[in-house]
Amino acid sequence: MTNFEFNKKYEDYLEKGHYGLAINIPSVVDYLDKKFQELIQVPGFKYSQIKLKFNMSRFYCEPRDIDSYEIEKEIDNLIKKYDDDNC
Repeated sequence: MTNFEFNKKYEDYLEKGHYGLAINIPSVVDYLDKKFQELIQVPGFKYSQIKLKFNMSRFYCEPRDIDSYEIEKEIDNLIKKYDDDNC
């Protein structure tokens, strides 16, 4: 699945006016697809951006009590592994 397909699949949870997932690395998309199966069960869950900023991932979502740091940490690990494997 690509990031575009991911955003289409979860468009009901994407905040209006935002672009959603902007990282197109297969392992990251797969991880987030699995993680979203949990997150969409959280009442009021919405996401707006999942991107790289200053070489670190950023995961913006509601409600604020979701541990976005843990998600960002896993995305960073997957990106590092992807970079190591492709250099």
